[in-house]
Amino acid sequence: MSRYIISPSASRDLNEIIDYFASRNVEAGERLLTTFVKRCQKLITFPMMGRSYEDIRSGLRGVPLDGHIILYQVTANTLEILRVVHGSRNLKELFDSEEEDI
Repeated sequence: MSRYIISPSASRDLNEIIDYFASRNVEAGERLLTTFVKRCQKLITFPMMGRSYEDIRSGLRGVPLDGHIILYQVTANTLEILRVVHGSRNLKELFDSEEEDI
């Protein structure tokens, strides 16, 4: 695996997280983003290290990120970051509603 890509949904998630931290604690937000990049780079080397969420969506995996979950799937030679959501979110409902939007 040589790279990762961030889906439009994950990009929106990250922007919302950045907006949240911008008004509360900029340094904590910067740490979270730094950790996010490091976690994604580690996933390139160890793409199967995340927990399986196969019951929600085929091939879906996730790793924790300071109270959030980086949700991703592995394709032929790319790791795609699908969402970055708070761990308290109902993931099944989140992905069910995305499928309805298609």
